[in-house]
Amino acid sequence: MEMQNKILEMAKEYRDYTAINLSKMVQAKSYSSQEEEVCRLIVTLCEEAGFDEVRIDGLGSVVGRVGYGPKEIAYDAHIDTVEVGDPSQWTFDPFCGTIKDGLILGRGTSDQKGGAASMITAGRILKELEYGGEYSCYFTFTVMEEDCDGMCWKYLIEEEGFKPDLVVSTEPTSCQIYRGHRGRMEIQAFIKGVSSHGSAPERGVSAAYKAAKACLAIEQLNADLQPDDDNFLGKGTIVVSQIDVKGPSQCAVPDQAMIYMDRRLTWGEDAELAIGQVKKYMSEAIGESVDAIEVIMPEYTKRGWKDADYGQELYFPTWKIQEDHYLVQSAVESFKALYTKDPVVDKWTFSTNCVATTGRHKIPAIGFGPGDENQAHAPNEINRVEDLEICSAFYAMLPYSLEGKN
Repeated sequence: MEMQNKILEMAKEYRDYTAINLSKMVQAKSYSSQEEEVCRLIVTLCEEAGFDEVRIDGLGSVVGRVGYGPKEIAYDAHIDTVEVGDPSQWTFDPFCGTIKDGLILGRGTSDQKGGAASMITAGRILKELEYGGEYSCYFTFTVMEEDCDGMCWKYLIEEEGFKPDLVVSTEPTSCQIYRGHRGRMEIQAFIKGVSSHGSAPERGVSAAYKAAKACLAIEQLNADLQPDDDNFLGKGTIVVSQIDVKGPSQCAVPDQAMIYMDRRLTWGEDAELAIGQVKKYMSEAIGESVDAIEVIMPEYTKRGWKDADYGQELYFPTWKIQEDHYLVQSAVESFKALYTKDPVVDKWTFSTNCVATTGRHKIPAIGFGPGDENQAHAPNEINRVEDLEICSAFYAMLPYSLEGKN
């Protein structure tokens, strides 16, 4: 029997196993920085699947391995989730993990514990096939991604010296192959006014009114941003996400304003460019010099479940790899071998841990994951059992397709 047929048969055989593992993970609530329960569960599941190595790194991520090859490929799934939001918008318990009608229900099913469940099954398949090829196949179940994309991988690479040759992100792609996405950064601007008594506003200079003009300037900046040269990733964006205005009292002209922005970066855009644009547009809007407005990139300093003293600036570089790269072509070959049709090759709208592996550290990466992007952070989140089976087979097939290539 050809290898792809063996893999397809095993992925089908383990279909329920994969779904049940996902259900267990959903039931283990794991908001960002509070992932210990699900990490302990994943260690047990990887050990039961026969992985050659399973450990927890210094930040709290689980790292498993199957195989002993000289090259290294890492399949990555973040196993933290965003919070539930308004419970009244859910028609079922967000942490039920119910399996019915070919679906798994609950927070994190698509974003992105579904990828984690498929990875465990793929590791089990590779182990039972006695995979002994060129690659050591690592499976990373990473923490704190929802709070700070890629910091988990920055830690693995820069602190623990683990830098694989290739990466596969299992974020949801609707079982399509993705080869890039825009980067992002967070930006804070501080604007000053002059306070006066509220009964005589003409004596002061309102930071609130200046902030309003500055926000409208950011709306214009968003409209003026341009797409990348080949229009693959599309245009960057910027949006004001928070405004905080303060003064000496509620009966005073406010003298301080803070504007918080989410900036998405297309190919060719970086932090220096983005901060310069904000300063320029705001200064022109409020009629002050560029130097009069303080614009910074904030730092992330929250501690995770292992209480590690680690953080980074809130900057997440853009990345893409070319469609003719051997990793993309091997992924296409794997998909076609398994499913006898051409895959869709595209990109994410949102950001992933690849901002660190590829944007920051230039490791070639692709994405292939179960579930849909539009399920991320949404109420009534679901994933398809069929997607889990497809991805389990794909992850197991890819090392065979990569043999002898680079």
